[in-house]
Amino acid sequence: MSELPQATPAAFSPALDAAIHALRAQRFGEAERLAAGVLAADPANAVAAQALAHALLRRNRPAAAIAPLEAAAAANDDPALATLLGRALAAAGRTEAALERLRAAADRRPPFPLAIVELGELLGRLGRTEEGVAVLEDAILLAPEAMVLKVALGNLHLMRNDRPRARRLFEAAHAAAPERRDALAALAGEMMREGAYADAEALYRRALEARPDDALTGIDLGKCLLQAGERDAGEAALRAAMRGAANLAGQAIAALAAAPRGRFFLRPSAAARFLTAEA
Repeated sequence: MSELPQATPAAFSPALDAAIHALRAQRFGEAERLAAGVLAADPANAVAAQALAHALLRRNRPAAAIAPLEAAAAANDDPALATLLGRALAAAGRTEAALERLRAAADRRPPFPLAIVELGELLGRLGRTEEGVAVLEDAILLAPEAMVLKVALGNLHLMRNDRPRARRLFEAAHAAAPERRDALAALAGEMMREGAYADAEALYRRALEARPDDALTGIDLGKCLLQAGERDAGEAALRAAMRGAANLAGQAIAALAAAPRGRFFLRPSAAARFLTAEA
């Protein structure tokens, strides 16, 4: 759930600016190289450490992100760094260390919502959904204006198969912040599950307008279109989502296979070629 580093002030190096631009353009190898170069000269640079970690996580190399994040976190009292370190530890299979880092970040005052979201999501993935729900409900009492917490709590309620409560939370977040990408995508997902494909498609497209490089939302849009019987449009959406997000090929292939009159491939490589082919 950690967000990408924000655009850097002029005081930062051109290499760091270029790394962040490369991240946003999904050129993860280039972003890794540039951010690593900045960190070689300045290991405590918090923004460079985050940029490098995001690039490594998107390239499925979470273990490589841990050391630079730890070095930067030791020199900076930055909750964003601590949150991203917890995410990297969890992705590398170091669950207890991840929980320890995320709990410490989530206990900060004033609250840092993204740390609380990461903690709640990790607890959910571990099957400890009740604990995750409690963490998020307590956080909402402290920061009721943080819509990201309501979306995350709604997602945990979905894991508990409490769809009515999840939908109420998604609707509340959307009503409070109509252009929030996460609220749009979450509400769209619930509408798709209810079969309201046209409404879901409209919300997914608005979410993608806010962040065109969001591959997961692009895959969900493709899935929605396929479920609605719009095969060509759905496959085009999946292809668009796959550009720069090859690590999500499995989800895109599953969307193809699950759709009515879906496509099936004997080999994953054939499915990957289909998804990366130009229309």
